[in-house]
Amino acid sequence: QVQLVESGGGLVQAGGSLRLSCAASGNVFKLDNIMSWYRQAPGKQRELVARITGLGRTNYAESVKGRFSISGDSAKDTLYLQMNSLKSEDTAVYYCHVQTGTNRQYWGQGTQVTVSS
Repeated sequence: QVQLVESGGGLVQAGGSLRLSCAASGNVFKLDNIMSWYRQAPGKQRELVARITGLGRTNYAESVKGRFSISGDSAKDTLYLQMNSLKSEDTAVYYCHVQTGTNRQYWGQGTQVTVSS
């Protein structure tokens, strides 16, 4: 069982930056795992923001390319999301997600990001 705890959310002005962290209870940086950040804005479906594989390959939603960066620290079992040039449309609850090689899925409780214009 993996537990994920996000932190780092908050209120920021448009154009500002935040770094989200996701602390895992176990070693999630395995070659066949995929670690991701999702977000859900009020009244909208949850959407993928960024993901990183155990091999270090990354993918980003078009809306955040060039502004957000996903990374991980296997020594600390922590996943990060660096968010720069934030826009009001980035306002959402951000969730950490892990999918294992055996297709088990784990979610964090979410952290609120609010960008004021």
